[in-house]
Amino acid sequence: MIDSATVSLNFIKKEVFTGSYSGMRYRLEKCNDNIKAWVWPEPYNFIKTEESLKTSEEFPLTMEGKEEAVAWLNEQYVAREKLWSSVNGKPLLTIM
Repeated sequence: MIDSATVSLNFIKKEVFTGSYSGMRYRLEKCNDNIKAWVWPEPYNFIKTEESLKTSEEFPLTMEGKEEAVAWLNEQYVAREKLWSSVNGKPLLTIM
C-alpha cells in the first residue's frame, strides 16, 4: 500500500506528485486550496490515458487532507484490485 510518509505535502503545494502501485497510477496536485487525487490504470501516463479511465477526488490542502488523500488512494486500490492486477507489468500491446 501507499505510505503517507513518502508523500510530501510541501511538494504537492509546489509540484504535481505522481507514482504507481501494482498497476494503479496516481497523481496528487494542488487545485485551488485543495489536493486533487487521481487514479488510473497502467500503462499510460496521465496525459495519454483516456478521461473515462481516470477517477478523482478532492481533499483539503492540509496534513489531514494529505492523509485522507493517501487513504483514498489505498481504498481505490483495494476496491479495484482486479483491474490493477490485470494490467500490472503487462506490455502495452497486450492491454490495448
